[in-house]
Amino acid sequence: MPAQSVLPQLNHLAVHAHDRQLSAEFLAAILGLPVGAPFGPFLPVDLGNGVTFDFYEKRDEPIQSQHYAFLVAEEQFDTMIARLEAVGVTYYADPRHSQPGRTNSLFGGRGAYFLDPDGHNLEIMTRPYARP
Repeated sequence: MPAQSVLPQLNHLAVHAHDRQLSAEFLAAILGLPVGAPFGPFLPVDLGNGVTFDFYEKRDEPIQSQHYAFLVAEEQFDTMIARLEAVGVTYYADPRHSQPGRTNSLFGGRGAYFLDPDGHNLEIMTRPYARP
């Protein structure tokens, strides 16, 4: 019997931050997740699908902005928007941040973009993108 192949899966990402504690707590607070215990130089935030965001501190170097998108449940979306508003973070309907305070309705769901403390462009969305 041939061995079954398993597709590669993303396990973790090293996310650069000037202050790993601040960045990990920010993401965890918006998504409603706990910050894990430090693991070497990393401070993890475990997501619901087995992927870990490992925040890694780079205090004296510029941080290259990245885009990270999070698929969230429809019933959690409004709570996350309220958390952004509570901490004074502007959210946008588009990735270029030209529509402040608005959400989008792409692919029959809802979505929003916002910046983390290091300028990473984060996205929450309730439906994955439809691919051809």
